[in-house]
Amino acid sequence: MVDKILHEFVKECGYPRALDMFEKISSGKKLRSKLILKIAGQNEISLRLCAVIELIHLASLLHDDVIDDSTIRRGKPSINALYGSKNSIMLGDILYSKGYYEIVSLDPQIAKIISKAVLDLSIGEMMDVDLGSKFSPNLDEYLKMIELKTAVLIEASAKSAAIIAGIDSDSYANYGRNLGLAFQIVDDILDISADETTLGKPAFSDYKEGKTTLPYIFLYNALNLDDKEILKSLWGKELDENQTKWIKGKFDEFNIVYKCKEFAKELGYKAIASVSDEGLKEIVSSMIDREF
Repeated sequence: MVDKILHEFVKECGYPRALDMFEKISSGKKLRSKLILKIAGQNEISLRLCAVIELIHLASLLHDDVIDDSTIRRGKPSINALYGSKNSIMLGDILYSKGYYEIVSLDPQIAKIISKAVLDLSIGEMMDVDLGSKFSPNLDEYLKMIELKTAVLIEASAKSAAIIAGIDSDSYANYGRNLGLAFQIVDDILDISADETTLGKPAFSDYKEGKTTLPYIFLYNALNLDDKEILKSLWGKELDENQTKWIKGKFDEFNIVYKCKEFAKELGYKAIASVSDEGLKEIVSSMIDREF
């Protein structure tokens, strides 16, 4: 139903080329929609909210792929790889704009929550670019960036769904924020632990793209001074087999994947502690234990 509404939303824009490009976007896990429907149930309002959130999320991914020069998204060619960066950016703008157009038909309180989340998301994207200009092992900066870039939209989804359901929106917002932080950290773990086929993109691509994610922050803080310099020298570069092997060996030596998973689990526990819904607890468990 969400996919059907999404298709109609883009079709209503009245530009067949945009619809053709949109249909080439690989469908994701729809975590945000699952969350909304679990909290608010399936009804016309919740389904339209799902579609708006998915439009906004997809728009951000289109822009992300251009910023990161990514040619693969979820195991398939990215839109910028198929149609070029200009078309990808403009399609992202169309999806953002249509999302905002549809927001006005929702509760004004929900519209404000979603709009603020998109503002924060955009700031998070800029922070990500800024942090990507240098090797940046600052944990607080990293956590703030992923909160804005990833967690705010999941938080807004949960909070908006709670408003639709007439339940305590602040508790569900707290759930969504911690779930979103954990979700991004698991993504960062998978970049170094999953194979390319499972991941749908080359492994170790984060570091090559200049992203200093939690595994690298934890590793940097565990290394001696000489190895710290080696790790920094490999940042933002295409790694050869020996360099990749060295990093993997250090990850294993200091048990970095386990430490990152424990960090994500702590955030998951915070999310679970915010609500009493068993189904939402299962979402946390399945998200942290996922392989892609």
